[in-house]
Amino acid sequence: MICYIAAEPSPAEFRVPLTPATAQELAKLGLELRAAPGLGRASHYADDDYRAAGVTLTDDRIGSLAAADLVVRVLKPALADIAAMKRGAVHVSFLDPFNEAGLIAAFADAGVTAISLEMIPRTTLAQKMDALSSQASLAGYAAVIEAAQRLRKALPMMMTPAGTIMPARVFVIGAGVAGLQAIATAKRLGARVEAFDTRPVVEEQVRSLGAKFVKIDLGQTAQTAGGYAQALTPEQVERQQAGMAKLCAQSDIVITTAKVFGRKAPRLVTRAMLEGMRDGSVVVDLAVDTGGNVEGSQAGQDVVTPNGVMIVGHANLENTVAHHASQVLAANYAAWIAHFWDAKATTLRLDRTDEILKGCLITHEGRIVHPQFSK
Repeated sequence: MICYIAAEPSPAEFRVPLTPATAQELAKLGLELRAAPGLGRASHYADDDYRAAGVTLTDDRIGSLAAADLVVRVLKPALADIAAMKRGAVHVSFLDPFNEAGLIAAFADAGVTAISLEMIPRTTLAQKMDALSSQASLAGYAAVIEAAQRLRKALPMMMTPAGTIMPARVFVIGAGVAGLQAIATAKRLGARVEAFDTRPVVEEQVRSLGAKFVKIDLGQTAQTAGGYAQALTPEQVERQQAGMAKLCAQSDIVITTAKVFGRKAPRLVTRAMLEGMRDGSVVVDLAVDTGGNVEGSQAGQDVVTPNGVMIVGHANLENTVAHHASQVLAANYAAWIAHFWDAKATTLRLDRTDEILKGCLITHEGRIVHPQFSK
């Protein structure tokens, strides 16, 4: 079985779905691995290491796509790449299926089986394949690092002969995977950390990391079966904003991580809240790619408000730590492939009754088969 690791068309994407370590694992299964030279250069994985792991490096992109039984990449493909693949091939990547109806239709028309990493269920069995969580954790870490670089203040308390430097105050909104890692990172750097989440169930996790859990009375709130926060009503959002305004005003760094899967991100930090913050404060919006939690945030830009608050709108913070982002992402891919691998036939066997496959299979045998997208 031929597996082609497709390079990303954007030079700004440094992550890769295969490392030399995972290449060794997949080659032992019986996969014939092909990739372009320089695949891992931007994330500091050398060609010689890929070759030593059993990867054939080739410049024939179109020929490799046409021959591949399995194509893996990080981001969604161009339509021309789908057209170049053979019918019956399997494609695995992030697909953003809620916003890419045309792309999904193209997979079906081409007879390509499309697997969306975003749709892998959050279950114990699928934990090793959960690419959203692995990348979100690194994004949470990177958010704190990016904010600290822009703050122009030290984060920890320091006792000096010239006086005491008080610790910076960090407020994290959303205590999911990214938020918890942001909390942990800020605490390691010595900041005073407070956090808020609409799900009371995460209070213990926040406190275990040494942060203060902020309680705001929103009425009835819950989380989905997949562990995501459920969308708030407009009235609840208003109460949340009012409760957070004072905390934002006191904070040196605010990090927002609130996403509602498959929907536009909720607006949590308003212009009025930004106007109440101190000159030099930094706000990092981790939801900027889905509409943004912060009013005025712009994807790919640092925006400075009239009162001197910097809003960081980096849409792909995990890309700033691409070496380790690739390490864990490649492990997610390898775990998915191993789960569906038939060792006797040395090929993938996609069991449609498998609960993991039910969650992430979007197109198959010329049809859109996922119930959320087939209507």
